[in-house]
Amino acid sequence: MTAELVRGQNHPLSQSRLEIRISAGTPVAAAAALSDENGRIHGTEWVAHPGAPVQPGLEVSRQAAADHRLAVDLDAVTEAVHRVSVLLALPAANGGAGPARFGAVAAPFVAVTGLDGTEVASYTITGLDLESAVVALELYRRQGAWKVRAVGQGYAGGLAELFADQGLSEAAQLAAGIDEAVARGLARSVQAPPPRTSEGDRSRQAAAPAVGPDQGAAPQGAPGPVPPAYGGQPAGGQGQGGPQPAYGGATGPHASAGGGPVDYSHPRRQTSAPPPPPPAAPPAQPGQPTRPVAGDATGWSMEERLYNQVWGMFEDLARTAAAYRSAVDFAESRMDKELEQALSDPRSRIGGQGDAAREAARARYTQLVDQARASLDRDVAQLVAESEVVEPALPPAFARWDNPCWHAYRVPMEIPMALRLGDLRLPEAESIRIPMLLRLPLERGLWIDSGRTDSLDGSFTDSHDMRRLAMDTAVAHAARLLAVYPAGEFTVHVVDPAGSGAQALAPLTQTGVLAGPPAQGAAGVTEVLAGLTQRVDLVQMALRGGAPDALPPGFDTSQQLLIVNDFPHGFDDRAVNQLRYLVDEGPSVGVHLMMVADREESAGYGPLLDPLWRALLRLTPVPDDHLADPWVGHAWTYEPPAVPHGSEVLRTVLTQVAEARRTWNR
Repeated sequence: MTAELVRGQNHPLSQSRLEIRISAGTPVAAAAALSDENGRIHGTEWVAHPGAPVQPGLEVSRQAAADHRLAVDLDAVTEAVHRVSVLLALPAANGGAGPARFGAVAAPFVAVTGLDGTEVASYTITGLDLESAVVALELYRRQGAWKVRAVGQGYAGGLAELFADQGLSEAAQLAAGIDEAVARGLARSVQAPPPRTSEGDRSRQAAAPAVGPDQGAAPQGAPGPVPPAYGGQPAGGQGQGGPQPAYGGATGPHASAGGGPVDYSHPRRQTSAPPPPPPAAPPAQPGQPTRPVAGDATGWSMEERLYNQVWGMFEDLARTAAAYRSAVDFAESRMDKELEQALSDPRSRIGGQGDAAREAARARYTQLVDQARASLDRDVAQLVAESEVVEPALPPAFARWDNPCWHAYRVPMEIPMALRLGDLRLPEAESIRIPMLLRLPLERGLWIDSGRTDSLDGSFTDSHDMRRLAMDTAVAHAARLLAVYPAGEFTVHVVDPAGSGAQALAPLTQTGVLAGPPAQGAAGVTEVLAGLTQRVDLVQMALRGGAPDALPPGFDTSQQLLIVNDFPHGFDDRAVNQLRYLVDEGPSVGVHLMMVADREESAGYGPLLDPLWRALLRLTPVPDDHLADPWVGHAWTYEPPAVPHGSEVLRTVLTQVAEARRTWNR
C-alpha cells in the first residue's frame, strides 16, 4: 500500500533499487545531492544534476521536463553518504522562459517506486510561493536501514541559496553550471503548445494506453483572455462575446487608416477550453481496438483538432516507449541480481545447480522483455493505424511535400496554427513517423546546422554537399512559411555574403517571392541587418508608446524572416551583435532568423554566440537524434522535410505565392 506522506513524515524503504518519479505542471530541473549525517554536501562531485547526470548510486534527467524518472541504488552509494536529497528548480528562476516561482504553478508530485513500478511512498509539495528551488524529499540512513522523508523545503534564492544552506562552498558556481546545462537541454527540446484548462485537456477516442499532461516543454502562462481574431472574426467561427480586434489592423493584416494595433500573437490561438470533438465513429466491438478517426481530439476547428491529435500521438509514443525501456531496465536489473545471488554461493558456482539458476534467470528476463515488447508492439500498431488515417487528412501546413493536398494548393486567407518542419521517430518504433509541428507565429528562430557530415545510418556526406543540403533544407522551410501565410503577410530576406547559396536559392529567386535579391558582400549584409534592426526598434517604440498607428506611412507590418547563409563569413562584430539583437528582440515584433551555419566554424566567436545558439531551434539537413520530447526527454531522430525527387511542387507553390503577392500589392 502506498504511503501518502505529508511534510516531515517518513516511511521505511524495503528496497535498495528505486525510481523517483516527478510530475510537475511545468518543466523543472531535477537533481540529487549526497550529504553526510549532518546534511552537509562535501563537494560538487556529490551532486548529480543535468550537467553531471550520473554519480555513484544516482542517475538524473539530462534536461528540464514536466516529468522525470530518477534512478537510485542505495547499495551503490558510499558509506560516507547518509542522505540522498531530491532537488527541484524552475529554469525560469535562472533566466529561462516560464514561471519564476513554484507558487505560480501546480504543486509538484513526487513518488518513490520500485523498479517494477510499485509505488512505495508519494508526496505532493504544497504551500510553496516565492520559492524557485525546493528540497522535495530525502532518503536517509537510520540504524542501518533506509527511510524516505517528505521535506518540501523551498528557497526563494534558487539553487545557489539551497546549496549554500547545505554547506557547499561552491554553491554559486554549481548553480550556474546547472543553469547552463538546463539551458542547453531546453534549447534541444521540442516546443510544446500552451496548457489548457482542466476542461480542455486532450480527449482522444483512439489513444494508445498512455497517460500524461497535454504538453510540457515550455508552458506559456495560464489560460487567459481570448486572443484577437483574424479579420475581426472570432477564432474557429465560435462566438466569444464582444468585438475582437483585427490581426495587424482594423481592416486587415496591415496597419491602415483605421489605426488598428500591430499584434503578432496568433489570431486563432485559443486559451479557453474547446468543445469536445463530435462523435465520428461507432464504438469498437468488445475486445477490439478503437477504430482511429482523424480529428478526434478536442479543438475549436478541424485544424486545431488535428493539431492536438498529432501532439497526442507524439505523447502516446513517448510514454509507451518510456514504459518499454523501463520494463527492459527492470528485467536487466532483476537478472543481474539473480545472477549475483547465484554466484555468491560457492556451492552453486559449478555443477548443474548453478547452470539451472542462470538459465532460469535468463528465461525470466526473456519473458519480461517479450511481454514488454508485445505491449509496445500493440500500442505502436494502434498509433500506426491512427497515423494512416490522420496523415492524409492533414492540411497543407501540416502535410508532407508528397501529400496530394499540395496539388490543390491555393494561397490561404488566414494563418494556420502551426507548420510542419519534418518528422520525428524512435528506434523502438521505426514504422511510425510523428509530424514535427511548430506553432505560428514563430516564437524562436531556426538554426540549420551545416556542420555534421556523418549520418545515423553510417553514411558520410562531405562538407560541400552538407552545406548544399543545409541550404536546400532552409529553402524548403522558407517555402512552406511563405505558402501557409496569406498574401502580403510574410516577407523573406536572404543574406548570402559570398553567393555560395545561389543554386539552392533558385526556387526563391526565380519565382520572385523574396523581398529583394540576396544580399552579398559586407555592404549587403550591413544594409539588410540595419534595416531589420531599425524595424524592430520602430515597432517596439510604437507598441511601448501605445501608438501603433504612428508607424511611418506604408510601413510593412508583415512577418519578416531573415535567412543567413554561410555564417560567420562576411560578418564583423557589429553584424554579430545585430544578429543577437534580432534573435532576442525580433520574434515579439514579427522578425525571425534562420541561420545556416556550421557550429564548429562559428566557435571562434566564443561565448559571444552561445546565447544565440541556445535561442535557436537546431535542425539538421540529415537525420539526427538531437531533439528531445517535453515529457520524458527521449532523444528523437529528426528527419528533415524532403521534396520528392524530380517534383515541381515547390516551384508550383512558390509561383502561386508570388502571383498572389503581386495581386496584393497592386
